[in-house]
Amino acid sequence: MTAPRKRTRIGEALVSEGILSQDQLSKALADQKATGRMLGELLVEQGVISGGMLVQVLARTLGVKGCHLRHGLIDPPLLKLVGAEEAERLLAIPMFKVRGELTVAMTEPQCLPKIDRLRELTGCKIRTVLALEANIREYIRKYAAGDTSVDAFLTSLSEEDVSVIDRENVDEGPAADLDKMVAGSPIVNLVNVTLLTAVRDGASDIHIEPDKKGTRIRYRIDGVLRDLMKPPMGMHAAIASRVKVIAKMDIAEKRLPQEGRVHIIAEGREIDLRVSSMPTLLGEKIVVRILDKANLHVKLEDLGFREQALAALKRMLQQPHGLVLVTGPTGSGKTTTLYSALDLIRSPELNIVTIEDPVEYQLDLVNQTHVHDAVGLSFARALRSILRQDPDVIMVGEIRDEETARVAVQAALTGHLVLATLHTNDAPGAVARLLDMGIEPYLLSSAINGVVAQRLARSICPACATKYYPSELELKDAGLSDRTGRSFRKGIGCQQCHDSGFQGRFGIYEVMEVTPAIRRMIHQAAPSHELREQLRKEGSRTLREEGVALALEGKSSLDEILRVTHNDQEQDHVSRQAPVSPQPDASGRAA
Repeated sequence: MTAPRKRTRIGEALVSEGILSQDQLSKALADQKATGRMLGELLVEQGVISGGMLVQVLARTLGVKGCHLRHGLIDPPLLKLVGAEEAERLLAIPMFKVRGELTVAMTEPQCLPKIDRLRELTGCKIRTVLALEANIREYIRKYAAGDTSVDAFLTSLSEEDVSVIDRENVDEGPAADLDKMVAGSPIVNLVNVTLLTAVRDGASDIHIEPDKKGTRIRYRIDGVLRDLMKPPMGMHAAIASRVKVIAKMDIAEKRLPQEGRVHIIAEGREIDLRVSSMPTLLGEKIVVRILDKANLHVKLEDLGFREQALAALKRMLQQPHGLVLVTGPTGSGKTTTLYSALDLIRSPELNIVTIEDPVEYQLDLVNQTHVHDAVGLSFARALRSILRQDPDVIMVGEIRDEETARVAVQAALTGHLVLATLHTNDAPGAVARLLDMGIEPYLLSSAINGVVAQRLARSICPACATKYYPSELELKDAGLSDRTGRSFRKGIGCQQCHDSGFQGRFGIYEVMEVTPAIRRMIHQAAPSHELREQLRKEGSRTLREEGVALALEGKSSLDEILRVTHNDQEQDHVSRQAPVSPQPDASGRAA
């Protein structure tokens, strides 16, 4: 691995994969000759490539598996099987053991004498992976020093990293800091470091789950759950109680679900948390939703709409009245799109009122109301009350039932601009859903201005992006069977992106603007596939087509686009088989 011949091969591999230019390689080889150091070390030190990217290229060059070590990948007690001195000599660190097979990270994973020595020391079958020397030495030193006590680590943390603002209502002033009541507690510090890490990493949710072996804490980044930490056994009840205390929940009630909220200051900014508890077989599961205004983009131009789609959406919003729907699954960014739409149209001349469940972010010049089912304040009831408040623009968090849908359509017909969300797969499907709810086609065709369907796809991590060639099946699913042999981009995984290959997310949007032709089709209760065919004739693209175009531009991998968008042909087949929407009877109601 240290011979010049191998260094040259690694450099050539970096160039062939497009990670390094020929000029960068020539300069690095000159620096290597002057210093006598390894080529990979120099490139990482100079910031040309990341350590994670280097180890993956080295692994492919050698034909082995590679990884970048970090906390959570290594079981610290296993170091005792080899011993710190022997691990330093062999440049190898045990990672984890499964059924007598020990996985070991090594700088020379193909060195048979070292593998034989590890087998002799541990009595296990050895499975090797490649890691960088500096990475291995770092973790041998950490774990040899005995820095593995969770309690000691947590007790050393400062409570000042996360301060809790305890207040019952949004407009009340801050009260006593609860952290000071239990200063120095490992449980307080564990909860604090969990919240702080989640905020720093841009997580949207934290899941604190009971497990047979203790507690598992995970957090969701870019729509995917990842392990954060695994506290020892016996701590789960205390962790759950601490979260419930700061969220103003009843710690004695463990048999029924509860909800609470808390405001914290982390990273120098105020963040809202929504806390939910649920009893399970092994104990209470706690989910904390993180509402960080730093992650809220309220400018439509910043959301990733293509020029044609953005122009169509703006035309819908500039209408003095009508219904504008945003559709998609939970967690697809619908509320952010609605907030961005409100940001575009809000002004001192307009009375804008929202009904949300819950109110996620506060906006200036907008009157926001949250539903309260416990006291009978539903979406439909709140919407009726709002109509008596002389509104110009109304935002409905979600149309869930016929009553809410009917009031929203009537509001749109009586001179109000109504923005709302709906759970459907695509834009034409929103029309079918409202018809199925019992809205008469002649009313819907007059009320609706347009529909936006959206998905969130993960962006390729810039630190570990590389070329790849999709399979023929993927190309066929994407409608690109004529592009066999064309390269796309994907992330190979690095420390910066938690080995996922992705960092951040962007929106994919399908916009259906209601033109005269589509309005006539809605009036005739045309099925979704006919609406989609008309949209194609008018130049609109489906979610799948929009996503594939973005994959061709290198924003995401093709398999990620196929994961988050549905197959339009299958959707057409389902809609053709669906029963015809009910027509109104003599009373005007759906039969």
